Amino acid sequence: MPDLGSYAVYVIGAYAVSLGLIGALVWASVARARKVRAQLEEVERRPRHG
Repeated sequence: MPDLGSYAVYVIGAYAVSLGLIGALVWASVARARKVRAQLEEVERRPRHG
């Protein structure tokens, strides 16, 4: 690991915030995909009129 000197707290903090935001985006995307998939399955189960 490179010597970050007095900036270590800020650099590590920035990495932590970035990883947290990326994790939140992945979680939100997966949750949204599950919700949309469930809605699509519900629509596909409905009887067709016509």
